[in-house]
Amino acid sequence: MTRFARISALFIALCLSLPALGMGLDEAKGKLESAKTQGLIGETPTGYLETVKANSQAQAIVDAINKARRDEYARIAEKHDIAVTKVETVAGQKAIEKTPTGQYIQQDGNWVKK
Repeated sequence: MTRFARISALFIALCLSLPALGMGLDEAKGKLESAKTQGLIGETPTGYLETVKANSQAQAIVDAINKARRDEYARIAEKHDIAVTKVETVAGQKAIEKTPTGQYIQQDGNWVKK
């Protein structure tokens, strides 16, 4: 493989991996409320966010926040010696209860405005 071909392959690989780096947690937290208010993101009973309407920026927010939530749920479950699914369920119930009127929550697999 020539030097040019190796550099080109490396450049292409780098470009393809950039979207996978995603949005940082701080940036995602800063944009979450706006995305919820716009109806792009909603809370689910599983304790995680999901996109209500397909949008790449909303998906990046969801991915970043859900990763942090997943890590925190695992930490709590380990600390209290309970199943992660139990932590997720309780967190999901609390998140839905705290969701303001006009934002989306998932009920029985369907999105509804609270």
